[in-house]
Amino acid sequence: MQTVPVLPPATGAWREGDPVGDRRFVDLGAITLEGGETLPDLRVAYETWGRFDGTNAVLVLHALTGDSHVTGEAGLGHPTPGWWTALVGPGKAIDTDRWFVVAPNVLGGCQGTTGPASPAPDGQAYGSRFPRTTVRDQVAVEALFADALSIGSWAAVLGGSMGGMRALEWAVMYPARVERLLLLCSPAAASADQIAWAAPQLAAIREDPGWHGGDYHDRPRGEGPHVGLGVARRIAHNTYRTAEEYDTRFARRPQPGEDPEDGGRFAIESYLDHHAEKLVHRFDAGSYVELTRAMNGHDVARGRGSPAEALGRVTARTVVAGSVSDRLYPLHQQEELAALIPGAGEVHRIESPFGHDAFLIEARRLTQILEELFAR
Repeated sequence: MQTVPVLPPATGAWREGDPVGDRRFVDLGAITLEGGETLPDLRVAYETWGRFDGTNAVLVLHALTGDSHVTGEAGLGHPTPGWWTALVGPGKAIDTDRWFVVAPNVLGGCQGTTGPASPAPDGQAYGSRFPRTTVRDQVAVEALFADALSIGSWAAVLGGSMGGMRALEWAVMYPARVERLLLLCSPAAASADQIAWAAPQLAAIREDPGWHGGDYHDRPRGEGPHVGLGVARRIAHNTYRTAEEYDTRFARRPQPGEDPEDGGRFAIESYLDHHAEKLVHRFDAGSYVELTRAMNGHDVARGRGSPAEALGRVTARTVVAGSVSDRLYPLHQQEELAALIPGAGEVHRIESPFGHDAFLIEARRLTQILEELFAR
């Protein structure tokens, strides 16, 4: 008996009426963005672990396709397990018996915080009407969110990749509110190479017939831009990992039961297909476009003089770490951050074959780095 393929939803976003899981929500009212547009009825979804004593709040900021589910099992409301479960919890590197850990879903995201899949004031999804946002807008929203939780300052702000961009902006925009800072596998500014890698991802989504100019959210299953989003994920995943890992894990082996000479796939192709299939069921193409554009625009020195002048504003006790095999955000970008942030010291090297994704995978090395951050 043949299995009928399950068509992907038009959007993999969390939407009103879906299981809430461990999410909580804060409504922040209206916010005016850097570009001058106003978002009304802004909502932030978040999760917390531990107890707040007034001084022990730690902000953990997720990457592009991450969300607020930092630690915990997959389950009702959470399609994937926590992305830092190995590091966050009682007795772990980020010890929730000591720290009050807070993780918001980013502005423009798709797991409960206002984004393209969210309802606009007319009740329809924002879609193409969602305004352009910046990393600084994301952080301004997080500052309002912190105010709503009565968190005046953070004992630490931690982030990798896109989360590292936000962590950096936190330390520059609100230096008095950040005591410790951890920047993982992220840059002071997006480079031409990174923008170039993003370009075909954005094109794949926008040129998908299911994109409909960004207004696809209420279409039936199978009629959203899932093909383009899947292609974007395949491209991106190749920047997250390394040739060394691919050659070791897959070489030129065919996928079991398939013959590449007769229309079948190589094992590496099946692997990429798997990651694409997972993403289209849990993420929103509009959020992918919006967040990628914000990352492309990241430049801590924009409007602040030189990078040295901008990074000189940081007063937090800072640790910078990078993966030696990262081909998306190469180690020299973290070396620049470490050299220009006062007191940061030498960059912490993560020796790993896993490239950019080392900040998600290398728990033992990350534990050492976090122990140093919290001990200082």
